[in-house]
Amino acid sequence: MRTLSIDIGGTGIKALILDVAGAPLTDRARVETPQPALPDAVLAVIDTLARELGAFDRISLGFPGVVRGGVTVTAPHLDPSWAGFPLAERLSERTGGKPVRMLNDAAIQGLGVIEGKGLEAVITLGTGLGCCLYVDGAPWQLELGHHPYRKRRTYEDYLGNAARKHAGNRKWNRRVREAIGTMEALFNYQRLYVGGGNAKHLEREGLPANVTVVDNSAGLLGGIRLWG
Repeated sequence: MRTLSIDIGGTGIKALILDVAGAPLTDRARVETPQPALPDAVLAVIDTLARELGAFDRISLGFPGVVRGGVTVTAPHLDPSWAGFPLAERLSERTGGKPVRMLNDAAIQGLGVIEGKGLEAVITLGTGLGCCLYVDGAPWQLELGHHPYRKRRTYEDYLGNAARKHAGNRKWNRRVREAIGTMEALFNYQRLYVGGGNAKHLEREGLPANVTVVDNSAGLLGGIRLWG
């Protein structure tokens, strides 16, 4: 059973094929996210990635927004036209009826690294800020990135990629640490996992003992867990 695992991001769309145990069978393929990131344009990129990677039996997909029942509800870093789009159904149609399971991208990232015991959390630092909580391994996605944080600005306004570029990595690192302190007081999680493409800019020294920085590949490797 070969699973095509796809991670749609605001700047890049990544994919690889996993075996039944979740081990990679191919190298990771990546294509820049089309601009504007309309549904048909993104699906065309996925078509290309699927052809390049070869045969597969099912699809796991991480999407950067709210997902309900295979339908995209929001996509703040793609395009407003994603509201109410039946992505799982359309992708299955384009792949000859292959079954598709999808979840928010931050939620899948966490599924690739959590222990599955107690209350755990993940944030992803990328174009924006993704967040998910896990209760004994069950994901509960949160739109924390768009929640008010300071001075009428959101977490994403302070920690997203545009903010990092504007403030510089040193100041951005201070902001991330301050935000982690706020999150821990709010959620009382046992462990926080920090992933996403910008986790590579995060200085590990001085992070709380219950914070683990994880490789961005978890956003693809976690896809196998959508299938139990």
